[in-house]
Amino acid sequence: MLPASAKVPHKPPRKPSTSMGRGTRKRDEDSGTEVGEGTDEWTQSRATVRPPDQLELTDAELKEEFTRILTANNPHAPQNIVRYSFKEGTYKLIGFVNQLAIHFSQIGNLIPKDSDEGRRQHYRDELAAGSQESAKVVISETENLEEDEEPKELEAEAGSQTDVPATGAAERVTEELITPVQPKERMLTNKFNFSERASQTFNHRLRDRECQMEPPPRTNFSATANQWEIYDAYVEELEKQEKTKEKEKTKTPVAKKTGKMAMRKLMSMESQSDDITKVSQAAKIVERMVNQNTYDDIAQDFKYYEDTADEFRDQEGTLLPLWKFQNDKAKHLAVTALCWNPKYRDLFAVGHGSYDFMKQSRGMLLLYSMKNPSFPEYIFSSDSGIMCLDMHVDHPFLVVVGHYDGNVAIYNLKKPHSQPTFRSSAKSGKHTEPVWQCSKSYSSQFLDTYDAHNMAVDAVSWNPFHTKVFMSCSSDWTVKIWDHTIKTPMFIYDLNSAVGDVAWAPYSSTVFAAVTTDGKAHVFDLAINKYEAICNQPVVAKKKNKITHVQFNPIHPIIIVGDDRGHVICLKLSPNLRKMPKEKKGQEVQKGPAVEIAKLDKLLNLVREVKTKT
Repeated sequence: MLPASAKVPHKPPRKPSTSMGRGTRKRDEDSGTEVGEGTDEWTQSRATVRPPDQLELTDAELKEEFTRILTANNPHAPQNIVRYSFKEGTYKLIGFVNQLAIHFSQIGNLIPKDSDEGRRQHYRDELAAGSQESAKVVISETENLEEDEEPKELEAEAGSQTDVPATGAAERVTEELITPVQPKERMLTNKFNFSERASQTFNHRLRDRECQMEPPPRTNFSATANQWEIYDAYVEELEKQEKTKEKEKTKTPVAKKTGKMAMRKLMSMESQSDDITKVSQAAKIVERMVNQNTYDDIAQDFKYYEDTADEFRDQEGTLLPLWKFQNDKAKHLAVTALCWNPKYRDLFAVGHGSYDFMKQSRGMLLLYSMKNPSFPEYIFSSDSGIMCLDMHVDHPFLVVVGHYDGNVAIYNLKKPHSQPTFRSSAKSGKHTEPVWQCSKSYSSQFLDTYDAHNMAVDAVSWNPFHTKVFMSCSSDWTVKIWDHTIKTPMFIYDLNSAVGDVAWAPYSSTVFAAVTTDGKAHVFDLAINKYEAICNQPVVAKKKNKITHVQFNPIHPIIIVGDDRGHVICLKLSPNLRKMPKEKKGQEVQKGPAVEIAKLDKLLNLVREVKTKT
């Protein structure tokens, strides 16, 4: 090393050599390469030149060690990704960044050597290797033959024509030897030999698609309405009404004629409808007679059939399928509500809508009768799905309906037209959310609250006999029975699937039914078994169908269940599911609400005693 100020001495130019003597060109004895003039200058030691910006380091600094830690972080990964937070209304930096970098990936499969496919491939490889070795041997033999035949060919050129066919034969032999013999594939001895195989399918790569967008613009608007502004608005509305009246007066005679023709058409349609109404009653009776003949076996089962096998079952019962009610117009709509008519016990109403709140469409109100299961008695359509319905107790021809869009409508069965007789609006104070059966009042109006379920509560029902007992079901697979004076449930049942609806039986205070989304109906009788259902039975044809609602008939021993495909199925309870107290000799069987209340109180007292002891 020289100091920065040192200069390298100037090297004089080399003289060109003209003579090619011993001193000008030498040959290396070891390598045999020629070495030109000037080799002595390169072999001499040369002084190195230090750059002007080189640092001067001491021996201690040169010996100092610097450690570097290798991490798995991707140095090319972006560290400044931001996303918009709608909660805080600002762009926020993302702390987690994906550090994975894939350099090479290959998808393959493995075949065991002991399998048939592995043995077959190994056999093919051996055959291919053997054919290659045989071809090499044949080629080497042909080369030896060619070397031996060279002098013979010289003799053949001299004019011997007898050797020509011999050479042709030799060529054929060599060609036959060179061409490898194709081995035949080994056939399996047993053609019906079956072996189970597994295969790996190609997994598609997952793709993440993200997009960033600007937040929607927001503006604050406020205004006040004075008395004169309201007055001006009313005056403008009156002026518009007067202008429309003047336009109607100034219409041409042709327009008046067309209006008269339209009125005549309406009159003719009304007259035709009047003629149809005269025959409609008779047509309805004939239709019911035809259906009675068609479904005579089902009607006989409904009236007289009793499952005699219940005598041999250990307090368990069954459900007998009867009629199935469906309509093509409500094919893709779920059953969202069921209700029996309080006066006509064979008539029930079905509300159709959708529980998929991302796919809301139209709704329908259908009323069926067990006397005519093939077609509904009344059909009403609506623009929004129906979420709940009920019938008036004193006026059974009035049906009230709650829609998904928050409207409430009343239909009059005495006036069977598509439009409801009453419909709420924004002026009359309609709801802003879907109308459910439960109350949506403020929390200040609640009498009490219960920490009942872990998921959505699908239905709540009071016991028709005991005023303190109610029942709830939820999507967390549980049904719970409560005493409203106690915060903890009296009975809890886990049904292994989301529970869509529950209903109390009208003939007993201890019997209730529940339906689950796996297509099963469960019937409980607390007086017989307090721990599990006495009937668990699938009631829909397909497992994909989810049961949504269930209702007991007020008089007959039947229930109706609805699914998410718009179907309603009627089922008859076997004798074990509707057991009544047995008559004793010399004693009358006590019946009535008081007996049912005492029966349920007896069960509740047993549970209360156990809870107080624990």
